[in-house]
Amino acid sequence: MDSQSTSLLVLCGKSSAEIEFAKSLKAKNTLKLPDNGEVSILLHPEIEKPEEEPFQMDLFMSSLSTNTFGRFLIWSPQLPSTHDVVSQNFCELPIGTVCVADVQLKGRGRSKNKWESPRGCLLFSFTLQMEDGRTVPLLQYVVSLAITEAIKSICDSKGLPHLDVKIKWPNDLYLNGLKVGGILCTSTYKSRKFNVSAGIGLNVDNEKPTTCLNAVLRELSSVAYQFRREDIVAAFFNKFETFFSLFINQGFQTLEELYCKTWLHSGQRVIVQENIEGQMVENVVTIQGLASSGYLLAIGDDGQMCELHPDGNSFDFFKGLIRRKLE
Repeated sequence: MDSQSTSLLVLCGKSSAEIEFAKSLKAKNTLKLPDNGEVSILLHPEIEKPEEEPFQMDLFMSSLSTNTFGRFLIWSPQLPSTHDVVSQNFCELPIGTVCVADVQLKGRGRSKNKWESPRGCLLFSFTLQMEDGRTVPLLQYVVSLAITEAIKSICDSKGLPHLDVKIKWPNDLYLNGLKVGGILCTSTYKSRKFNVSAGIGLNVDNEKPTTCLNAVLRELSSVAYQFRREDIVAAFFNKFETFFSLFINQGFQTLEELYCKTWLHSGQRVIVQENIEGQMVENVVTIQGLASSGYLLAIGDDGQMCELHPDGNSFDFFKGLIRRKLE
């Protein structure tokens, strides 16, 4: 079997139900990759030396305390994209399935950008379903908040100084002014539900091209502990399951105050463009929070509230913002 063209997928479950599902999925051999890439499937117990796994699945499962998310795991040493695994096999997998890769060769970003992700990065994607299409665009904010809160919870449990990971709207993660991660959420509509695939990339132990969690931790503390991918993914799902329940049952407003404490933008002054009688005019507005649509809510110097929309052309969302006045 050509290791260059074949992707290894290792299946792992938390309970006997998920373990039995893993056995059934392997027997059916229906998992697929884009472009008909070759797949080799193993169950977790079939790995010859599990103690040498780059991603310690037993450690992850023992730290997980969810009812749905993360309980069925697909791990691979190298994949084109974790996002493609969960999205292309969505109907074959339990809701809450997570796919983790050590190396990602064709990771997906905003506007079809591709990202190569080497070792030291945390790379994972998972599945969920939603019924209200109006709330789907807000999901990326729930995911972003859950990952920042997960990092804080690990710091608290290990007695570490807080790493102040911040959210740059709409889907980037920043630490000390440098990008360390990002979020991608995509969805398809089927049988009156939105099938959502959510992905996260986070620099845990790889300082290039910016910085990483462990590099900043070493600057702040002399403790021996280093962030582990397994700890972060488990802490993320433990937070996300709670946040997602609040989001679905009570709306994003239950999380908005915490979200706005975690992002970079409250009170930020930005230049926006507005079409006035065929002419693009630039004005300065102040960001106040999020509108119900998920776009930025801002106020002009004239006291007029407005939504800020990206123009769709700029790589940086904060360049080319277009203002839409709110009545």
